Amino acid sequence: MKIKNVKFATTQESKHWVGDGFFVHGLLQPTPELNKWISPFILLDYASPHYFESVSKPRGVGEHPHRGFETVTFAFQGEVEHRDSAGGGGIIRPGDVQWMTAGSGLVHEEFHSKNFTKSGGIFEMIQLWVNLPKKFKMTEPRYQAIISKQIESVKLDSRSNVRVIAGQLRGVIGQAKTRTKINVFDLESSAQTVQIPIDADTNTILLIISGDAGVGEKVFPTKSLIIFERTSQPEMLQFRASENFRAMIFNGEPIDEPIYAHGPFVMNTREEIITAIQDYKDGKMGRLYKPD
Repeated sequence: MKIKNVKFATTQESKHWVGDGFFVHGLLQPTPELNKWISPFILLDYASPHYFESVSKPRGVGEHPHRGFETVTFAFQGEVEHRDSAGGGGIIRPGDVQWMTAGSGLVHEEFHSKNFTKSGGIFEMIQLWVNLPKKFKMTEPRYQAIISKQIESVKLDSRSNVRVIAGQLRGVIGQAKTRTKINVFDLESSAQTVQIPIDADTNTILLIISGDAGVGEKVFPTKSLIIFERTSQPEMLQFRASENFRAMIFNGEPIDEPIYAHGPFVMNTREEIITAIQDYKDGKMGRLYKPD
């Protein structure tokens, strides 16, 4: 089976604050050039390990809206507490995943949990935005809390283990319910060549969380985001993992539709964005707090 080729790669050392609780590397943003190769994925922020002092008031992001896509949060260190206007909510802890379908629209807030706020410590998370096709953009909102112990694993070999969060690998099916064909894998390996088969006509992204990966003659360091070429034939995702290697693999069928993104909304047209903004202002997405 042919080995997948790298199309784009980036390493982002700079960080910016999202609210006052998420200090992130913005590794993926939708652009006309990239969309063909990253769809159905839109945006990826990686909050690499950062120490937070103990405080009395939780840090995070207050009430804000979304429509037309899904937010997926992966917890590695620390805790996040979520609440939304559709009734979803809970705390995700290390190893857990939160998969929120905004669909027709909701408002939510994301803060460090009360326990983590009180104790302080190292915080490390990923947030991924996943697009929805037009037929699902106005679907009913949904919240999935996927607890670490629910996530099954596949041993690729004696030095490589994959947690299957969404999709399937070697007969193991992920817990996440998705609207389109998506695979999300959490990989740990150590000084081993990793091989994962990839279906034809799907897009594949590799995010290196720790260690480095050798793809062909190139070596990519920690915090690299690697986007692979999409072809019409099944191929093998293959790379050389260093010691203490960890990465996320995102793979899915592209959504061949226009994207019009504005702030917290991802739709197909400018007119739909205008409608989303007005619906939010009119309270049609709900509220968590009484407006001033």
